[in-house]
Amino acid sequence: MTEEALREIWRVEYCETDIQTFDGILVQFYSNMFDHCFYESANRFKKDKSILSYNRLEKIYWIKEALRDPDAVLKVGWDAQSKSYNNSRRVTLVKGNYIVVIIIFGSKKARFITAYEVDDEQNLGKILESPDFGK
Repeated sequence: MTEEALREIWRVEYCETDIQTFDGILVQFYSNMFDHCFYESANRFKKDKSILSYNRLEKIYWIKEALRDPDAVLKVGWDAQSKSYNNSRRVTLVKGNYIVVIIIFGSKKARFITAYEVDDEQNLGKILESPDFGK
């Protein structure tokens, strides 16, 4: 499948379709989020997002499945800029190590931030140790 076809899936399945979480939060997606979500950095320290990730693309439908999963683990997200937990960031964890991050900005409204498989046990541990969302 071409990158163009995959971008079309993103546009139709996410940007033009209402995606709600299992608890009724409407999540907004935008076309320009494709690059952030499906490209990886060749150098993590530069955060260049220069490599199209086929591993991430294989899981393109997992995003909405995760958001709709009532059995998902929900955690408060970490804000790297402020170096603190941010109660408006919600991390949804499914399938043991797949996360979807949204930021809630209004009553039952949110914006998609990112989604990926956590491939480092230490990072996964930090996510699991973060505060439960909504408690």
